[in-house]
Amino acid sequence: MPPLVPFLFFFFFFFIPSSMAAPYPFSISYHIDCGGLINSTDPFATTWLSDRFYTGGTTGIVSEPLIFHHPQEKNLRFFPLSSGKKNCYIIPNLPSGRYYFRTFTVYDNYDGRSHPPSFDASIEGTLVFSWRSPWNEDLARHGAYSDLFAFITDGEADFCFYSLSTDSPVIGSFQLVQVDPLSYNSTAIGENFILVNYGRITCGSEQWGPGFSNDTDVFGRSWQSDLDFIIPTLKQSVKVLSTTNSVSGTDQQPNYFPMKLYQKAVTGGRGVLEYELGVDAKLDYLIWLHFAEIDSSVKKAGQRVFDVFINGNNATRIDIFAKVGSFGAYSWSYTVKNLSSLTLTVKLVGVVGSPLLSGLENYALVPRDLSTAPEQVSAMRALKESLRVPGRMGWNGDPCAPTNWDAWEGITCRPNKNATALVIFQIDLGSQGLKGYISDKIILLTNLVSLNLSSNSLGGTIPPGLGESSLTRLDLSNNELTGSIPDSLASPNLQLVLLNDNLLDGRVPEEIYSIGVHGGAIEALILA
Repeated sequence: MPPLVPFLFFFFFFFIPSSMAAPYPFSISYHIDCGGLINSTDPFATTWLSDRFYTGGTTGIVSEPLIFHHPQEKNLRFFPLSSGKKNCYIIPNLPSGRYYFRTFTVYDNYDGRSHPPSFDASIEGTLVFSWRSPWNEDLARHGAYSDLFAFITDGEADFCFYSLSTDSPVIGSFQLVQVDPLSYNSTAIGENFILVNYGRITCGSEQWGPGFSNDTDVFGRSWQSDLDFIIPTLKQSVKVLSTTNSVSGTDQQPNYFPMKLYQKAVTGGRGVLEYELGVDAKLDYLIWLHFAEIDSSVKKAGQRVFDVFINGNNATRIDIFAKVGSFGAYSWSYTVKNLSSLTLTVKLVGVVGSPLLSGLENYALVPRDLSTAPEQVSAMRALKESLRVPGRMGWNGDPCAPTNWDAWEGITCRPNKNATALVIFQIDLGSQGLKGYISDKIILLTNLVSLNLSSNSLGGTIPPGLGESSLTRLDLSNNELTGSIPDSLASPNLQLVLLNDNLLDGRVPEEIYSIGVHGGAIEALILA
C-alpha cells in the first residue's frame, strides 16, 4: 500500500427534481440459489434459480435449516481442493455496464468439522472479500450478506473463490442486478473502482429491502437499522420522525433511492447525531448522506441548519429546506482519502434546531486490479479445453488475476510494458497427464518466453507460428505429436528446443540447428 498522506476530501450535492418515476430501464438480474436443485420463489416474490454457472465444487445443506428463513439461505456450494484452489461463478452474455453484486456466505457447520473456512473472494479479478477462521460465532451460524457495485466490460461476470491452506470456500447465494451506469457519481469516480458496502443504514426503521421486507429497491439494496451504529450515549436522546406523505425526487435515475428511505428520519434531541462505522485502514471511502425535511413545522429556510463532521473534519453545512423545500429528497456525498483509522465517524451538529438524517451509506473505493489481456484470456481458455486440463488445477476465471493470488497452476504472469494488463510469461505443465492437443490460439500469447509441455500424452501437430514472437525456451518432448516441425521454430529468439520422443515426420528446418551453433540447445529426432 502507498504511504499514508493527509486526508483529502471531496463532496458533491445531488437533487433530482420532482417528477413521475420512469420505468426502470435495466432488465438483467440473476438470483442464484447456490447448491439449490430447483427454482424457488421466496416470500417477497423473488424467483431464485437453481444452481448454475459454477466451475466446480459440491452442494451442501446447513446443519440447522430451521433457523434460516428462506431456501436460498439453507443450500450452499463448497469448493474442495479436488476442484482446484480457484473456482468461480461465471455469468455470460452480459452487456457492458454497472452491476450490483450481493452474496450470502454461510457455514453453519454443514460439514460437521466445526471449522469455518479461510478463503478469499474476487469480483472481476479484484480481491473484495476475505474470510478468516475462526469466524465470529454468530456469523458462522447465521451467515452474512455482502454487496458491492462493479463495472463489467468483457461480457461476463466473474465471481471467484481462492482456497487458503486446505479449506473449502463456501457460498450460499449470489445475486447480480444491472444498475444505472451513472449511479453513485461514477462519472467523477470512474469505472476503475469497485464500491464495496461498509454500511448502508436507514434511520428510524427496522431493516428493510429485498430479502427482508416487501419494500422495493430496484437496485436490490437492503437497508440496515441505524440502532447498532448510533453512539451509545446519544441513543436515548434520538427522536424518530415518520410520514406517510409522498417525498419528491425519489426513485429517480441514476441512483433510484426508494421513497421509503426518506419517509422516516431521526433528529438529535441534544442537538447532535453521531454514528460510528467499522472500516479497513488505507482505503478511500465514499460516503452518502440522505435527508428529507418531513417535519411539517419546518416551513422555511434557516429553521433547521446543521454542520456535518466526518472523522472530526467539518465537511459542510446543510439546510435541507433551502435546498429542496419540505418533503423533498436530498443527498450529499463525500470522499475520504487514505483513511488511517479502523473507524469512521459521521457527526451532525445543530446550528439552528436539531440535525436530521434519513439514511447513510459508506463504500470502500477498491481500485480494480490489473486483469489479463483479453486476447490472452481467449488463448488460455482455448488451451484449457484443448489440453484437457484437469479440474484439480483450478484453471478458472482470469488466468493471472487477482494479483494477490497465485496465477493458474503452472502459469507465470507479469504486467505488460505499459502496466495496463497482465500477460502470460511462462507455462510449465510438464508431467501433468495431459491428453489433448495444443490449440492454434497459443500464438496469441505473444509475451510467452518459456513453454514446457513435456512428458504428457499430447497428440496433434505443433501449431504453425509457434515461436515467432517472444518464445526462448520450448520443451515438447515425450509426447505423441505428429506432423512436421513448423518453420516458425527457426526463430532466432529460441535458445532451447526439445522435440525428442514424439511421432514427428518430415525434415528438420536447417535454421533450427543454428540454435546449437549460437550457444543454445536442440534435441530432435532425425526425421525421414
